[in-house]
Amino acid sequence: MRQPSLAHVLQPKWRTALQRLREERAKGGTGKLILLALVGGAFWAGVFGVLYRILKSLRAVEELGPLIPGKILGLILLSFVSILVLSNVITALSSFFLAKDLDLLVSAPVDWLRLYLAKLGETLLHSSWMVALMIVPILTAYGVVYKSGVLFAVYALSAIVPMLILPAVLGSAVTLVLVNIFPARRTRDLLSIIALGAAGGVILLFRMIRPEQLARPEGFRNLLDFVILLRGPTSPFLPSEWASQAIMGYLRHEFDPLPLLLLWTTAAAFVALGAALHRALYAQGFTKAQEGAERFIRGTFWRWTVGSLLGWLPVAKREFVLKDIKLFFRDTTQWSQLILLAVLVVVYLFNIQALPLHRGEPVGFFYVNLVSFLNLGLAGFVLASIAARFIFPAVSLEGRQMWLLRSSPLDLRALLWSKYWVGTLPLLVLGLILTGVTNALLEVTPFMMILSLATMAGLTLAIAAMALTFGTLYPQFETENAAQIPTSFGGLVFMMATIALLAAVLMLLARAVYTYVRGTWEGQAVGVTPEMLVWFAVAAALCTAATIVPLRMALRKMETFEF
Repeated sequence: MRQPSLAHVLQPKWRTALQRLREERAKGGTGKLILLALVGGAFWAGVFGVLYRILKSLRAVEELGPLIPGKILGLILLSFVSILVLSNVITALSSFFLAKDLDLLVSAPVDWLRLYLAKLGETLLHSSWMVALMIVPILTAYGVVYKSGVLFAVYALSAIVPMLILPAVLGSAVTLVLVNIFPARRTRDLLSIIALGAAGGVILLFRMIRPEQLARPEGFRNLLDFVILLRGPTSPFLPSEWASQAIMGYLRHEFDPLPLLLLWTTAAAFVALGAALHRALYAQGFTKAQEGAERFIRGTFWRWTVGSLLGWLPVAKREFVLKDIKLFFRDTTQWSQLILLAVLVVVYLFNIQALPLHRGEPVGFFYVNLVSFLNLGLAGFVLASIAARFIFPAVSLEGRQMWLLRSSPLDLRALLWSKYWVGTLPLLVLGLILTGVTNALLEVTPFMMILSLATMAGLTLAIAAMALTFGTLYPQFETENAAQIPTSFGGLVFMMATIALLAAVLMLLARAVYTYVRGTWEGQAVGVTPEMLVWFAVAAALCTAATIVPLRMALRKMETFEF
């Protein structure tokens, strides 16, 4: 029997993607695409601008100038490879074992090799597209600084493609082995925890290595040790190092075909070995993947604990809260991200503690308060990112059962109330802890401590309300993965609106903080002046409006849902 080509096997995927684009255009989605392109272009321009200035300054340094950019590129690519391995492990499980089209493909007369290559390509695309987009402005900055010419794009592509293939093959092979040991749906839970724990470990490892020491050669015994470290490979057996050597060799006009040869031959060998492993183990693993998932989260525990604490609430609100908590902890892809969140919080506090503000350096009172004030914006952005991941998808995760809630006599206000406070209270506790601990590490004055805590409380309430509202205005009831919801157009609009809110609040408070810092610096006993009260009142009014108005918009939108 004549086998269908690989392009024929992939045809339904790209046709589905084209049809979705046509539907978006028919619904007036051209404006969304234009806005997305503008935001993406602005992000690219920002990354390019920052890296361009850094590389241009480094090239002006004699002796060390040609070495440090190569080390920076190696560290960037190494972090990308680490992310790709973890991403491919999770993505391969869905592509090879849990996708809806597998029932048709496995039963069809499709050769095993074509099936493997098709699913490997799908895994590679879904897990690597964001990293690939991030690489574009980075390599563009290197090409412009080194004046490499147009052909550099082709050469860089030939070095990056095999570097992306290797993690995809490795992640698919690891997933295949694990599925043959555990049922696929239980393996998904296991992999979620392993991947997030490993991601947290990678973040901690990079933080503990402290790569910024490369910019402080005085920490080495002599200059020779520093130069030897820069000349030596960071990880000579990793594809990220080969890609870095190939790209930097081209930029320095020291062409060496060995790194490029190592990349392509290793990628080809890995694909061949992955295909052999797929042929031996895939049939058995796919059979095991048809088993159902076991639920470990039962109802009695939460009813005895949380239900008892919420006994003072009306029945409808209490049951909605219990339902949302149970659903959160039943979905491993949701609660397991708390591991990564804990690691990010530790790294955030470690970075604040590592600032040289109270170690004998001549850092003034002004700079300590400036860092404390700017920390409000950074902590607010962190909370916005967390809200986008956990609160923004809350309405969409109801899925097709939303019709049952809409047609029932239950009050939608109770549903909205439960989703808002279930997400807001943990976020508020986290925001106050971050702000309080960082200010304690910075040793700020009581005025700045109280101002920071009050501002963070107001911002948290507003950010949670905006996250829930934009998730209601742009719902995705048919999604199968909660992690894909925040990356939608609505998630982008929410982040833009949150950044605008943070900027507005900080601008309103900046005048009051400046008055306090200037008066204290000049030795005056500065109290809360009427002018400062005005700025505080305007900022509080803005946070209140950003909380109440979005929640009313979300309620009106929920009342118009039709199924």
